[in-house]
Amino acid sequence: MPSETLWEIAKAEVEKQERNGSEGDGVEIGEKSVFFIGSKNGGKTTIILRCLDRTFSIVLVLDLSKPNDLWPTMETLLQATKSHVDKMIMKLGKINSKAASEMRQKVWGNIQKDHPDHELIDPFPIPLIIIGSKYDIFQDFDSEKRKVICKTLRFVAHYYGASLMFTSKSEALLLKIRGVINQLAFGIDKSKSICVDQNKPLFITAGLDSLKHIGSPPVPDNDIGKLHAHSPMELWKKVYEKLFPPKSINTLKVPKDPAKDPQYAESEVDEMRIQKDQELEQYKRSSSKSWKQIELDS
Repeated sequence: MPSETLWEIAKAEVEKQERNGSEGDGVEIGEKSVFFIGSKNGGKTTIILRCLDRTFSIVLVLDLSKPNDLWPTMETLLQATKSHVDKMIMKLGKINSKAASEMRQKVWGNIQKDHPDHELIDPFPIPLIIIGSKYDIFQDFDSEKRKVICKTLRFVAHYYGASLMFTSKSEALLLKIRGVINQLAFGIDKSKSICVDQNKPLFITAGLDSLKHIGSPPVPDNDIGKLHAHSPMELWKKVYEKLFPPKSINTLKVPKDPAKDPQYAESEVDEMRIQKDQELEQYKRSSSKSWKQIELDS
């Protein structure tokens, strides 16, 4: 049997489509694929077998019963996938700039132009669904732990313009998942229903959440300013891993920040870095204010 990896097979298919469509003005996609990635033994096969009869989008399955593995799994797979997809789009742009531009614009399709977070998020380069599996185990977690996991996944999903939903062996939950996957694979109209209650299985389709409703990272207001982060995503990561440290955390050493090392000084880069740091501090302050408001309203 051939030993090609998933990316080698996908690359070969893209190159084949490019050769076949090189004479046309645009790229017409007559077939769609959905890739499932996620935690080992997290329930990917079960969801595929029970939700798909036949079926290029990404479905990331995360095992909610293993919160200490959740962020490393999510970060590693999304970074690797985004890197590959960005390279593919860049390569496509050299051959067909119009098609590449359309792909970049299409990812904003789920975000309304007047959405308050339009300038603050960075949609994934292709449609993305994040599924939290094994909700039947997760629902028995301590309330505070469930709160941190739910808020964190809501932020990540919203930042990437992704849909987020929890599932288990429940047939009713699997039917909802199937509907969303069918929307990705076959262009069926997406569901408008939403559930953000941490005491229930989350179900939030892309574009329906907001930073205001998610709130700030779950950390005391007087502590959020003490966390050193380069972006909102890194800020949420630090808060999350403070409660759920990766299992290998004791073997990891924190390297010296090269951005503060004089030997790597670059005036233009440093100026941009200062600007980004200021934007991050503004995000921290606004998040803190919105968090207080949410607490008062509730």
